[in-house]
Amino acid sequence: MFMELALDEAKKAGQIGEVPIGAILVAENGEVLSAAHNRTIKQVDPTAHAEILALRQAAKKINNYRLLSTSLFVTVEPCIMCMGAIVHARVKRIIYGANDPKWGAAGSLYNFAEDIRLNHRVEIINGVREEECRDLMQAFFRAKRI
Repeated sequence: MFMELALDEAKKAGQIGEVPIGAILVAENGEVLSAAHNRTIKQVDPTAHAEILALRQAAKKINNYRLLSTSLFVTVEPCIMCMGAIVHARVKRIIYGANDPKWGAAGSLYNFAEDIRLNHRVEIINGVREEECRDLMQAFFRAKRI
């Protein structure tokens, strides 16, 4: 259900010319705290990744920069910047669809989640609706090359 919402957000990004990545942050009780999609181009902001925007929205909603006991559903493996923010926010778990071998920091290129030098460990669940998430990205970039 939550990955479906993340896919809906990713599609919104693609429809406005942004890289189609969506993120949903969910509280322990199942409440959706935030929903976001990439907006780097529209906001002219290199930090406006879906994950960062979802973290910001949720932090404002609960009035706390610590997002303890939350789960982040994201269509593509978070990058270095996003994983740094996720660790700082103390997100409990990340559930993502497609790996990102060029930028991924949740196991593909880097693995921030298991770096013992950091003071927080994030549980990682990958491959959820992987094919749909990957196909969405591939179709977007294929269309850009035409």
